[in-house]
Amino acid sequence: MAFLLNHIVSEVQRKEKAISLSAPNVIDEAYQMTIYLQEYLFSIREDIIKQGFKNHWEEINFFRNIKPYILSKLIFHNKIFRIHTACPVDRGKMYTNYFSEHLRELKQEYREHIYNSDFYRYYRSGRTDRDETYFRLGNINFHEGLNSFVFEIDLLFSTYYDNKVARIIANELFYNYILQKINDDEVTGSLSSRDLSVNDVIWTDTKNALIELIYALYTNGSLSYGKIGIRKVSLVLEKLFQITLGDLHNSFHRMKYRSGSRTAFLDQLKSSLEEYMDKDL
Repeated sequence: MAFLLNHIVSEVQRKEKAISLSAPNVIDEAYQMTIYLQEYLFSIREDIIKQGFKNHWEEINFFRNIKPYILSKLIFHNKIFRIHTACPVDRGKMYTNYFSEHLRELKQEYREHIYNSDFYRYYRSGRTDRDETYFRLGNINFHEGLNSFVFEIDLLFSTYYDNKVARIIANELFYNYILQKINDDEVTGSLSSRDLSVNDVIWTDTKNALIELIYALYTNGSLSYGKIGIRKVSLVLEKLFQITLGDLHNSFHRMKYRSGSRTAFLDQLKSSLEEYMDKDL
């Protein structure tokens, strides 16, 4: 049985995108992904129990890379579901404090249980010399004083350390998610406080056009007297116009060296405005 990480990653990402587009809210999205990943992992477990592995290298690859990826996504989406179903409000100070508290708890867990462990240093360094011990079935050494969680694992489908890798990955995903939620609320808090409805306001021109506008506003000091950074300007407009711009710096670099006018969108804005003004003459 051959397990290809790239294929599995593509399959999970495809499902994430499909559910994200159809789910009415983040809670339902997280719930659907949790159910999907749980069933996906269970089906793989059934196949492995029936067919086994071709060789020990396939076994090591599965428990070091394949299963931790799927399990980390399952842990992550389940955490998203739990954190949002207990969230007190949608925006504001309580909302930010709520996510900030989860961030502190995550950092504390990392300090106490992860970064000081020999296994964490082994995994992070990219070493493979102990993979035979860590990622093969039946090699759990109960004399090492392992976490009591070891007594609850499925010995037919876990080496114990594949679960630890999954939790390392899931914690990183969760950490980045919480940071994003805190930053998004700080950026959009003023918009929400004025009860502005922006759901129907979308950007219908090109991404490059918006990036050109962002840099123009930033370099001209048109927002907050020029005391606001380019990244924050970008986040505000991305949120307002419901668009993801990606790497601003790289896009702007290409604009600097493109043929023709380097400010094509701004030139068009000026032309359109002047034509509109002329209609009133």
